[in-house]
Amino acid sequence: MKAEVKQVSGLSMIGKANSNHWTVMDGPKIFKGAEAGTRPMELVLIALGGCTGMDVISLLSKRHAPLQNLELRLEAEQAKEHPRVFTDIHIKYIFRGKGLKNEDIKWAIEASQNKYCPATAMLGETAEIIYSWEIVEA
Repeated sequence: MKAEVKQVSGLSMIGKANSNHWTVMDGPKIFKGAEAGTRPMELVLIALGGCTGMDVISLLSKRHAPLQNLELRLEAEQAKEHPRVFTDIHIKYIFRGKGLKNEDIKWAIEASQNKYCPATAMLGETAEIIYSWEIVEA
């Protein structure tokens, strides 16, 4: 994988990798940013949600689970000192569908967390990652 990041103005930057889609990043005004884009550590947390979410959707489809929609809500705590790595992350999976089985969901989440998601593997080196889930009958 390769990526490139370019300064636009001040702390405003754009970056893209192999998929060739530009992402806008920026910092807070207190550090001379324009607050015109997502902050890099926010992108890391979003990437974790996307990584495990895609795993879980794919794994549930293999079990023909009647998933209509998946939403993930992530919360992270950062170290107080630099580098301000994530130290604690909670992922809440919210599943919507009719007739979803707890055992299928547990299996899919655990497979993502313990085997498939590289973002979890990397972030798990500095953060305790915990998760929970909720099933909403739709």
